[in-house]
Amino acid sequence: MARINPYTIRLQVTRMFQEGQSFFATIKVQDWLRERQQDPADYEILFHKKPAPPGSREVITVEIELRRRDGKPVDAWLQEEVNLSA
Repeated sequence: MARINPYTIRLQVTRMFQEGQSFFATIKVQDWLRERQQDPADYEILFHKKPAPPGSREVITVEIELRRRDGKPVDAWLQEEVNLSA
């Protein structure tokens, strides 16, 4: 049985935005991409702040969007994995 990681990249980025450290969020996602053998220079990283779902302890949640700079589509598994919730 796989362990659930409560510290997903999306959760970490959301906390950075809440704590006023959004400047470091891009660096965090670039490191995350490197861990998955992806070149961060190939991607444009966008953040979308949205209200947190009802019942959540958070006020906002940040959705991470990856766009390839060469115009090719981003692998679906990569986009899905970057936005996994805890």
